[in-house]
Amino acid sequence: MTIQLYNTATRRKEGLAPLDPSNVRMYVCGPTVYDRAHLGNARPVLVFDTLFRLLRHVYGENAVTYVRNFTDVDDKINATALARKEAGAPGTLEELVAQRSDETIDWYHADMDSLGALRPTHAPRATAFITQMVNMISGLIDRDFAYARDGHVLFRVRNYDDYGKLSGRSVDDMIAGARVEVAPYKEDPMDFVLWKPSDDDLPGWDSPWGRGRPGWHIECSAMAYELLGAQFDIHGGGNDLQFPHHENEIAQSKCCGHDFANIWMHNEMLQVEGKKMSKSLGNFFTVRDLLDQGVPGEVIRFVMLSTHYRKPMDWTEKKRAEAEATLRKWAGIVADDDARANTSASQVPQTILDALSDDLNTPLAITHLHRLASDRDGAGLSAALNLMGFNLDAMDVSEPVDLGDLAAQLAALRADAMVSKDFGPVDAMKSALTEAGVEVRMSKEGVELVPGTDFDATKLEALK
Repeated sequence: MTIQLYNTATRRKEGLAPLDPSNVRMYVCGPTVYDRAHLGNARPVLVFDTLFRLLRHVYGENAVTYVRNFTDVDDKINATALARKEAGAPGTLEELVAQRSDETIDWYHADMDSLGALRPTHAPRATAFITQMVNMISGLIDRDFAYARDGHVLFRVRNYDDYGKLSGRSVDDMIAGARVEVAPYKEDPMDFVLWKPSDDDLPGWDSPWGRGRPGWHIECSAMAYELLGAQFDIHGGGNDLQFPHHENEIAQSKCCGHDFANIWMHNEMLQVEGKKMSKSLGNFFTVRDLLDQGVPGEVIRFVMLSTHYRKPMDWTEKKRAEAEATLRKWAGIVADDDARANTSASQVPQTILDALSDDLNTPLAITHLHRLASDRDGAGLSAALNLMGFNLDAMDVSEPVDLGDLAAQLAALRADAMVSKDFGPVDAMKSALTEAGVEVRMSKEGVELVPGTDFDATKLEALK
């Protein structure tokens, strides 16, 4: 089967044709590890985890190399460590930076594990690849694509003719619309930093240009080259990284003679209740906040995958509640099916594979999951859920609730109301059901009652 993926670089869907089908290679930009992962950070993890799982299913579990890095040298990390030092924490600033990075990486792994994300093949730390970065920067200087000045090394943007091709903007347009740092050591405002000096307190490494640390963009170019080679299949990340980070990665790598990534994929951003997530609006929260509130990781995963990765995703309390009710229902179906114990990857329904192979159409795949559940196809549902990263063993499954009689009662009331035009009894019963924590779904096909997470059977006694 052919996997179709939307390539940001060409602005169209393309069939994935791996350079080496026995080693499909993917690089995804990971986090800067200065604090807990917020909910928006989880979206690219779950998008590319789903792709990782699909690639493993199609090409073989050992035929995919997935790299997702950690940026563990950054001014934000330094600032966090400095605040700890000023608060009296023991150790040098460099030791406190290392401690903060270790702590945050452990948090990140634990939180993403809770969402059902597989660990990537490699999770490199930028600080382990400083030598490779220095070598790459030296090569760019030798080719006249970079220059050293005042302890800094900068990339000459105007020497690379294709700069801006990924984001579709000219250099002059980018200067007009972007906030660029004007500094005396720059030949051009758009030139970006490959290396910058460190003082004695900050983390730093020896280099031909003095003691310093790498710029952000060179990190991913060097790690991708070292772990995946000069050319690989897929590069992914959030669309907020398209410019300048990914644009700069391409420029650096291409000017070193590397073909770099064939397909570029970008996921859209996340909102909360229709608004951009921000601390000032009080709608900012981390993955750990939700987990600690008792929201299962499977529910977070379900809500995320319910929206196509190239569309903005809106996290709402209503979606969370609906997702939890659905997953508990499915967990009951899967648990009741004798075939579940023998479920294999070969039992994944073709409808699921077709949906995922069409540019990761996870909303369509979830529609097919609903159909499998309606058909009580426990084996197919179990296999499909496994492929999509859902472990329903983690969901509490209470005794199944039979609301069939109440559904029939409400359907009869509705039929009477269609004749009498008096919908009072229908509305009253719907209100009572909602008060008991039952979701009422009415359509032309009939009435469906779904117990929610706050379902209280005792409140239904008056309706019987």
